[in-house]
Amino acid sequence: MGGRIFLVLIGLYLVNPVAAQLRRPPIDTTVVTRHTVTVKGQRIPYRAEAGMQPVWDEGGRPIATMFYVYYEREDVQDRARRPLIFSFNGGPGSASVWMHIGYTGPRRVRIDPEGFPIQPYGIEENPHSILDVADIVYVDPVNTGFSRMLSDTVDRRQFFGVNEDVTYLADWIAAWVSRHGRWRSPKFLIGESYGTTRVAGLAGALQERHWMYLNGVILVSPTGLGIERDGPVGQALLLPYYTAAAWYHRKLAPELQQRDLEALLPEVEAFTVEEYLPALVRGGFLEPERRREIARRVATYAGLSEEVVLQYNLAVPRNVFWKELLRDEGFTIGRLDSRYRGIDRQAGGERFDHDPALSAWNHAFTPAINYYLREVLGFRTDLEYWIFGPVRPWNREGNETGEQLRRAMAQNPYLHVLVQAGYFDGGTDYFSAKYTLWQLDPSGKLRNRLFFKGYRSGHMMYLRDEDLATANDDLRAFIQKALEAARAPARY
Repeated sequence: MGGRIFLVLIGLYLVNPVAAQLRRPPIDTTVVTRHTVTVKGQRIPYRAEAGMQPVWDEGGRPIATMFYVYYEREDVQDRARRPLIFSFNGGPGSASVWMHIGYTGPRRVRIDPEGFPIQPYGIEENPHSILDVADIVYVDPVNTGFSRMLSDTVDRRQFFGVNEDVTYLADWIAAWVSRHGRWRSPKFLIGESYGTTRVAGLAGALQERHWMYLNGVILVSPTGLGIERDGPVGQALLLPYYTAAAWYHRKLAPELQQRDLEALLPEVEAFTVEEYLPALVRGGFLEPERRREIARRVATYAGLSEEVVLQYNLAVPRNVFWKELLRDEGFTIGRLDSRYRGIDRQAGGERFDHDPALSAWNHAFTPAINYYLREVLGFRTDLEYWIFGPVRPWNREGNETGEQLRRAMAQNPYLHVLVQAGYFDGGTDYFSAKYTLWQLDPSGKLRNRLFFKGYRSGHMMYLRDEDLATANDDLRAFIQKALEAARAPARY
């Protein structure tokens, strides 16, 4: 790591002990450090800018300030051709920590090869970071990370909602791009979980309100993006995930268990769409014999008993599945990554006491990000870094983010979309992600710019070493494909 250069633009908090005692965030400040990282055998020099940039009201007054970390490769001659990526996590209410030090950044949290916590806590070089091909900005929305509203009198409602979130973040991104002179650069957005709702909406808002046209949007473990799937559709889509989780824990019948997962799942997907969904649509009017046959097939694919499947009228809820699959062994399985096992106070009941996957991740990431930002990047503050911040209530009305993304794609021939999902994710399951992709463009005219990749891990598929390498390579390929498309004029 090279020497540090501290650039404090505005930020009395960093030098004023009285302000420090009040835990007030700096409104507008940057701290710059210089480093190197080896990616794919190549030593890459880069600058890291940890900063705060205001959110302004219509009168130009700061009402909030947002923390970000910007990584810029330094040996680049032409920044106009250098891709720029804005990265968001989800929640809503989650900081950008997960993908920052888990996935694409130049430093990665220390965990075991399957993603479980180890001590001592810390970070290490990320040899798979995409910093070799793109500069990256990790953004903490208001009330996450170090980002805060600046007064108790500020109206919370202007930040905490589907459309409110998109509106102020689009303004913030446009200002950031202007400040850093990156208007000519190819631009991408990547979001995880609820962050996919965010970046889908941002694709439309940036294009329609700020005339900023993107080259790509990456949806990691996507939500529904406002695309309806209530009732039988939502119930049926869970079955392939149940199969994947049961396969991992070796709860399938021998003839299924011995098959490779990615050879088995297409069979279950076909059954789900062609037989299971029509059966659920018929509800209580499904013929008794057919009902028993469907129950038998579902039980076989889900690693459950027919009795349990029938008790829930063929549609076993997720919370029951997480409790039931390993009940005879005294364990629950994780919601966000069903490879993880947990222990409840009692074996009975329909809900687990906690998500063992999320507990494990908080265990590893919280000390790592606090150490990294404060001691490695030199951002000194008494503020608590909110891994999850107070953003409730969240206004979910008017969610048309999927349509905003489709419209942006239709108006911008350069815009490509990649979906990444883990087979063992029970929070935003992979088959529902496929459904989202299928329904995003009912016309089928955009399908040559829509891509899907699946991985043998959970919600944060990059925590597993093998998937970290593969998923980042998939990002590189996607970025390159989008850049190649931009070599020709944007026309149909």
